[in-house]
Amino acid sequence: MQEKNKFRDVPRFNNIKELICNSVKLYPDNVAFVTKIKENNEVKYINHTYTDLLNDIYNFGTALFDLGLKDKRVAIVGRNKYKWVVAHLSNLFGGIVSVPIDKELQFNELEDSLVRSKVDAIVFDEKYKDNISKIRENGKTNISKFICMEKLEGYKSYDEVLENGKKLIENGDKSFINYEIDADRMSILLFTSGTTSKSKAVMLSQRGITANVCDMQMAETFYSTDTNIAFLPFHHIFGSTCIIVMLAYGVRTVFPDGLRYIKQNLIEYQVSVFVGVPLLIDKIYSNIEKEIEKQGKTKLIKIATKISNFLLKIHIDLRRKIFKQIINQLGGKMRFIISGGAPLDKRVAVRFNEMGIRLIQGYGLTETSPVIAAENDKYLKSGSIGFPMHSVTVELVNKDENGIGELRVKGPNVMLGYYENEEETNKVLKDGWFYTGDLGYFDKEGFLFLTGRQKDVIVLKNGKKVFPDEIETLINRLDEVEESFVYGISEKEDKNDLKVAVKVVYNEKNVIEKYGNISEDEIYKIIWDKIKEINKTFPPYKYIKSMLLTKEPLIKTTTNKTKRKEELAKILNSKKS
Repeated sequence: MQEKNKFRDVPRFNNIKELICNSVKLYPDNVAFVTKIKENNEVKYINHTYTDLLNDIYNFGTALFDLGLKDKRVAIVGRNKYKWVVAHLSNLFGGIVSVPIDKELQFNELEDSLVRSKVDAIVFDEKYKDNISKIRENGKTNISKFICMEKLEGYKSYDEVLENGKKLIENGDKSFINYEIDADRMSILLFTSGTTSKSKAVMLSQRGITANVCDMQMAETFYSTDTNIAFLPFHHIFGSTCIIVMLAYGVRTVFPDGLRYIKQNLIEYQVSVFVGVPLLIDKIYSNIEKEIEKQGKTKLIKIATKISNFLLKIHIDLRRKIFKQIINQLGGKMRFIISGGAPLDKRVAVRFNEMGIRLIQGYGLTETSPVIAAENDKYLKSGSIGFPMHSVTVELVNKDENGIGELRVKGPNVMLGYYENEEETNKVLKDGWFYTGDLGYFDKEGFLFLTGRQKDVIVLKNGKKVFPDEIETLINRLDEVEESFVYGISEKEDKNDLKVAVKVVYNEKNVIEKYGNISEDEIYKIIWDKIKEINKTFPPYKYIKSMLLTKEPLIKTTTNKTKRKEELAKILNSKKS
């Protein structure tokens, strides 16, 4: 099959230092990051060029070596910001194992992660000082050096460390700058989000991450004139690898002020590209839809879409002119969105592309650095995850009669293993193949589609399989629904005789706006009637037979994935009581 995820030749690099230094050579004066500072009701923007970034990495890293951290491990805990990136890249440039930790973890989980990863130092955001102070007092970790990103009494500050490194270099210390990286050893230790059990620590190499970044460059179109907004948390491999992708292209990256300020930030910075999760992309699309409805233009937009789609068939592309007003709501420059981390509603992907904003889906895992497959400018098919990346081989094993099997992958991006967990490593790494636990199929054109996690599939007594994801996507589209959880439950003595059921979290705000103050019984009836309509779109064995209604959110990880095992246990416990 012709390779469909390689459209340009790009230089291949062995490690991240080579890749970043190449970008600094190509784009020395481009702005790499923008820091926004609010003081006394005044807003100030600081531009950090690619040259500034390299100098800051050299200064910070030289000081880390001086603190005795060469060949050690340094954790980073904090919000997405320039200082986070400098700390992370300094670790990578100096062969220090970088351990990005989820800032949203509860205290016990945070401390446990720092103990398990055996870190020697931590760079942290002042916002999390209470937890860090408690960790220092407890003394359970190996941490001897605490560096705060801001000035904080009793701690070394980022600026102090940076300044010290600068002086050392001026006095001739080139030990960090000349450090030679071993691209194949563990360089990043990253915890999975742990949706089913205690999180595992994934060991990644620089060769794997760099290969993945180069694959992205071959397939996806970014420009050095683009502005990216860093929505994805950097402690997530999708977030930190995507930042390196942006740096490889010479892109400018800005930081959001928070979910509430999405629209404002897109306009403020005239953002042209971003990488996000479906939850965020759905929110942006839903805001657009509401605005269209508010202005009474729903019918007009439908007609405009039909005209635009017809013109596209005869190779006349007027989408960005026809939908200029909508694009202006997103800052006017938005042109490219990558969605990953979970399945995106097909309808949302179609609508963005119909408006002239290229939206593609990608797929990957922490264990694969992360991207396994993605759509691209040339090859798009709604609902698919495109084609495997250039360096990645994907096979389906143990296929059923419909051609659905488990995805296994091979490539330089595959992890070295789970840290100090040989048993779990051996379960997923076999003969160089990584078994993803995800189920999918290839269509006739070679597009790859996911159907769900192997462990989440509901297997009915007649052998038929139900994939919760596809049903949840349809239910979540309902205005009255905030989120849903589809599961199999036995209501008879025969435990194998499962029926499909759903737990629905209703959207109280939308319900009140639409129906006024109605009772929960009435809400139940409205949503259940709509689910019965959704049932008609499926074969009878997939019908939802019962529904639980609540306004209490589902149990989720910090990356907003439902903890399915815990959620099901909660449902079963409530039935017993």
